[in-house]
Amino acid sequence: MSNGYVIRTPLQCVQYVAPHTWAYMSVRRILVNEKTKYQHVLIAELEDFGKALFLDGILQSAQADEHIYHESLVHPAMVTVGNPERVLILGTGEGAALREVVKYSSVKEVVTVDIDYELIKYVKEYLREFHNDSFKDPRVKEVYQDAVDYVRDAAAIGERFDVVIMDLTDPYGSEIGTRVYSTNVIKGIYSMLNEHGALIVQAGSSFLFPKEYGLVYDMVKLTFPLVTEYQVWIPSFMYAESFILATKSTNPLKLSSDKVDAVLRINGVKTRFYNGKVHSALMALGSYNRT
Repeated sequence: MSNGYVIRTPLQCVQYVAPHTWAYMSVRRILVNEKTKYQHVLIAELEDFGKALFLDGILQSAQADEHIYHESLVHPAMVTVGNPERVLILGTGEGAALREVVKYSSVKEVVTVDIDYELIKYVKEYLREFHNDSFKDPRVKEVYQDAVDYVRDAAAIGERFDVVIMDLTDPYGSEIGTRVYSTNVIKGIYSMLNEHGALIVQAGSSFLFPKEYGLVYDMVKLTFPLVTEYQVWIPSFMYAESFILATKSTNPLKLSSDKVDAVLRINGVKTRFYNGKVHSALMALGSYNRT
């Protein structure tokens, strides 16, 4: 099998990591094992990592360490903007990125876009530990539409955002996710961002998939004047996740740890992993093959 996972028995899962690398995971129980209109959804409880979401055979996040991933995804962009009021999330997924965004008192509206209504239905029911009922926040607007179509339509009517978060499947993952990594989408996002806006892209593993990562990086670099790379180790992924942070004017590398902590404090944001010192460390790490 070239992709995905193999469930050898009801309690054993072998998870795809890279073309020639697989990871063994013990499974306590399976909560959802269904095929939606767009993708296969598996929600399982892993022995070492707790509840986990798999889409088309690829682990999206796990309960034990998802806070490392989602805090590293959301907060560098939010803090770089400072006091973001309007945020767009492309790829609702587990609702954990949404959970982090609604922590900010400055936020007035969050638009979260996903193509798969059935997936989000399962997420709301089985992954409450991830989203903490953030969907019920009155500032949240749910949109069920292809992300490519949403960006095209929103850009055409002049929608504006302070932060755009691309939390989609990996650029080497499922077809519904990979098509979003295109020049037209990136340019559309650029046009929707305010003067001090920021785009954050989760870009998979720059070490295991350097070609695919490089294509996304180059695409973003052609559009944005300031592009920063960073990475963070995610234990359940078995690799360091790479992120690409693009801005129009503010350089996240120049934010001091004190400034980061001040922005979090002013907005009433409490985190488990991310803070000023972690921000500085992430910015210093860069990414594999490009530092």
